[in-house]
Amino acid sequence: MYHPLRNTMAIMAALITLHLFFFSMKIVESYSSHSDKIARLPGQPHVGFQQFSGYVTVDGDNDMKHKALFYYFVEAEIDPASKPLVLWLNGGPGCSSLGVGAFSENGPFRPNGEVLVRNEYSWNREANMLYLETPVGVGFSYSTDSSAYVAVDDEATAKGNLVFLKRWFNKFPQYRHRDLFIAGESYAEFATDLNSRAEFFWSHGLISDSTYKMFTSACNYSRYVSEYYRDSVSPICSRVMSQVTIETSRFVDNYDVTLDVCISSIFSQSKVISPQQVTERIDVCVEDETVNYLNRKDVQKALHARLVGVHKWDVCSNILDYELLNLEIPTISMVGALIKNGIPVLVYSGDQDSVIPLTGSRTLVHRLARELGLITTVPYRVWFVGKQVGGWTQVYGNILSFATIRGASHEAPFSQPERSLMLFKSFLEGKPLPNVFD
Repeated sequence: MYHPLRNTMAIMAALITLHLFFFSMKIVESYSSHSDKIARLPGQPHVGFQQFSGYVTVDGDNDMKHKALFYYFVEAEIDPASKPLVLWLNGGPGCSSLGVGAFSENGPFRPNGEVLVRNEYSWNREANMLYLETPVGVGFSYSTDSSAYVAVDDEATAKGNLVFLKRWFNKFPQYRHRDLFIAGESYAEFATDLNSRAEFFWSHGLISDSTYKMFTSACNYSRYVSEYYRDSVSPICSRVMSQVTIETSRFVDNYDVTLDVCISSIFSQSKVISPQQVTERIDVCVEDETVNYLNRKDVQKALHARLVGVHKWDVCSNILDYELLNLEIPTISMVGALIKNGIPVLVYSGDQDSVIPLTGSRTLVHRLARELGLITTVPYRVWFVGKQVGGWTQVYGNILSFATIRGASHEAPFSQPERSLMLFKSFLEGKPLPNVFD
């Protein structure tokens, strides 16, 4: 039922709503030329690889809203013709893969004042990386009709992503026969196992024993989120969450509980995932740098980007009205459908992320493996980068993998770039994570 070509829309829907995973497939499309080449980004160091960015329209046959999605494409550093294509999407829903993924996590550059500095662990060392701002209303992606930003849901987003992919291959036909890996982050498995957050908070000393008891009995997080998005938060849930917020503190970043916060940093994905908690993001202020950089006119000109219906580029959309009850739709079954069709899947978690804790991810993967009748082919064990433990991993049936990244946050490639790159490289090559020192 979920053939990788025939049901790409369903695959894309799974992508948007799972935490962090990859799966591989092939797509074939028609021809055109690429006219979106970036001559040079302002402040960019010299590099030997090519970059492209621009728009792909995703209007339907009878659509009068003129919708266009913005992309940023970075070819592999070495021998791009031999490397696979990776589509990267960030979560939110409504947060930018350009600003978060490309310029904060696994892209080739990071803003530093007026210039860009190289990311030594950029994922384009191993693949051709395609970053998509989706749906319309996110980042530089736009519609000429603001009604396109209202009541947006997973199905509409998936359809738009499918149209984008087909038309993007018209611009870059040389990539149509490549292996395609799709990677995503956040807006995620919290839809099916929100309650692992209470255990994470308690085990890391962020809440007291008494608050943990309330958070797991009087009102768990799943109930709170359900009530919040229905505008019907009960008095007991309000009291519990107020106490949780007081104890966890606004000065601890839930996305990485071990690092200091950047006080000036703007809010991002926490607006959706933690709706009532005021949480300063902790990108060591790289998010502020990214916002400043992408709002420069010379940068927008170099990217072939424009602002339509908004005055500034934001990390997460302020105009998108997303159907947040989609959060309650379980997505792990879609991952199962991919596996049944022979598509390898990796789910990974940073072990310092309290928003989507590793315990919830691990439980879901183990349960799915049991339902599919997959035997354990790699028992739970450590994996290494150099002479240090990179994390832990377990593999089922040589097709479904789970891994943690030690010391990593919600945005694992930012906080642990070398370990994240090793995880990425191993999956692309279909190899086990290293189990010995280098």
